[in-house]
Amino acid sequence: MPIASKDPLVVGRVIGDVLDPFDSSIPIRVTYSSRDVCNGCEFKPSQVVHQPRVAIGGDDLRNLYTLVAVNPDAPSPSDPSLREYLHWLVTDIPATTGPSFGNEVVAYESPRPTSGIHRIVFVLFRQLGREKIYAPGWRQNFNTREFSELYNLGMPVAALYFNIQRENGSGGRRLYS
Repeated sequence: MPIASKDPLVVGRVIGDVLDPFDSSIPIRVTYSSRDVCNGCEFKPSQVVHQPRVAIGGDDLRNLYTLVAVNPDAPSPSDPSLREYLHWLVTDIPATTGPSFGNEVVAYESPRPTSGIHRIVFVLFRQLGREKIYAPGWRQNFNTREFSELYNLGMPVAALYFNIQRENGSGGRRLYS
C-alpha cells in the first residue's frame, strides 16, 4: 500500500496540477492585510483585492527570483479549461526583499471565482541572472512548467497556496486520504 504524503502541496494537488515534485529551499511569506497565507487556508475575494505583501528569504541580494501566481481551477474546478490563469508575474526580485523591488511583468489581478473552490498558487523560482522575461499574450492557459522551461528557471525553490471561493460560498476543499 502506498504511503500517503503529508506534504500540503501534494495533498492539495498543487504538485501534479501545477508543479512537479521539488525541494523547497528558500522561505517565502505571503500576507494579505495582516493574515499570512498558509497552505490550504481559505480566503474570501474581499480579503485578496489588493496585492499581497511577499517576503522572500535568502541571504545574498545578488540572487534574483521570479514570482508567479496562478489559479489552476479556472473557470471552475470541475472544468478547469483555462488552467492556469495567471494572476501575477514579477521578475528580478532580489533575495531578502519582495516584489516591490522587482520588475512587475504582469500586474496583480485579484481572484474572483464564480463557482467552486479554487486554489491560488504562488511559485518562486531562482533566476540564473537578469533576463528579459516577456508578458504572455493572455492570462488564461498559462503553464508554469512551460514558463520555467522557456526562461531556464529550473525547479521552483518555494511554493504556497490558498483556497478561495465566491464571497457567499461555504465549506472548504475536501481532502481525501
